[in-house]
Amino acid sequence: MTTIEETVQVAVPVRTVYNQWTQFRTFPRFMTSVVKVDQVRPAITHWTVGLGPARHEFATEIVEQQPDTCVAWRGLDARHRGEVTFHETAPDSTAVTVHIELLRPRLVVLLADASGLVRRVVRSELAHFKEFVEGLGQEGEGWRGTIRNGHVRPVESEPPRCHVPRWPVG
Repeated sequence: MTTIEETVQVAVPVRTVYNQWTQFRTFPRFMTSVVKVDQVRPAITHWTVGLGPARHEFATEIVEQQPDTCVAWRGLDARHRGEVTFHETAPDSTAVTVHIELLRPRLVVLLADASGLVRRVVRSELAHFKEFVEGLGQEGEGWRGTIRNGHVRPVESEPPRCHVPRWPVG
């Protein structure tokens, strides 16, 4: 197993940083290794990543999500899991920490990891995120719901009307 952890300080309030992070479809705008992200369901995302002509697709399940605090996921292929945490360090400053565990990395990832490439890519992408969110000048809207153990909880609780589960309105 390979573990990667990188932190970046962002000169923006934690709510703004969290809201931008949860807009997964915008990742290709500022992350050079992310080609496309589709949010299939509130807790399932499909990713296409790559550098140069190499491409890799995978799906993730968000297993924990707490507004302004964290987003944790697991790869549905059981090859990786991770978490990003958000810590307010001042009223207009946030520490963003990405922790990724490569559980069963492919050979190409093992080779890239041996050279430190994977860590450098994560560090570079976090720097791109910092530049992007600091340059926005306004707060974006993010999904403010909660996910616990892979179960989506509505943004605001409503009195129960029936026992049929439903997705949060967003």
